[in-house]
Amino acid sequence: MIQISHETAADHAGIETLLDLCFGPDRHLKTCQRLRDSQTPVDGLAFVIRDSAQQVIATLRFWAIEIGGETRSLLLGPLAIHPRLQSLGLGSRLIRYGINQAASLGHGSVVLVGDEPYYRRFGFEAGLTADMDLPGPVDRARFLALELRHGALAGARGMIAPVDQGADLPQLALSPVLCVSPFTPSRL
Repeated sequence: MIQISHETAADHAGIETLLDLCFGPDRHLKTCQRLRDSQTPVDGLAFVIRDSAQQVIATLRFWAIEIGGETRSLLLGPLAIHPRLQSLGLGSRLIRYGINQAASLGHGSVVLVGDEPYYRRFGFEAGLTADMDLPGPVDRARFLALELRHGALAGARGMIAPVDQGADLPQLALSPVLCVSPFTPSRL
């Protein structure tokens, strides 16, 4: 059985190991990592899936960002699924769940850098980022956004920068298990 849970401090080492496995040692050099450095994920929007031995096999995080110093949004990523479990739908489940949670918390939009054919099915599109910039190189075809609230990115333009989690971001009382699915991959 698959359980999507909130990330805990005890998951940190497992998440780092999984991210190294999935993205390699150069992952810290990526442009989006500059937005995550010295930041913490948005409260209530950092998720993991653990195997039966409680090892992290999947992770998804959202980060607070600001576009052009005016428009608040979320940065999605990284999404990582253990290589032996990829193509089983875990990533899709995490993304759908995360997007729904972000919308329920009142967030208006999500930005990411990722594979457009994959993220298109969730509603992400490159056109929404046409007037936005990242603090480093980016393949514009992979620079995508999704409005969780219609018009949330209207007029959004300029450089994307991290935002410290402050009093103006929702704070949650977190329950350990968020979503239980009857889906059980045979390779777990």
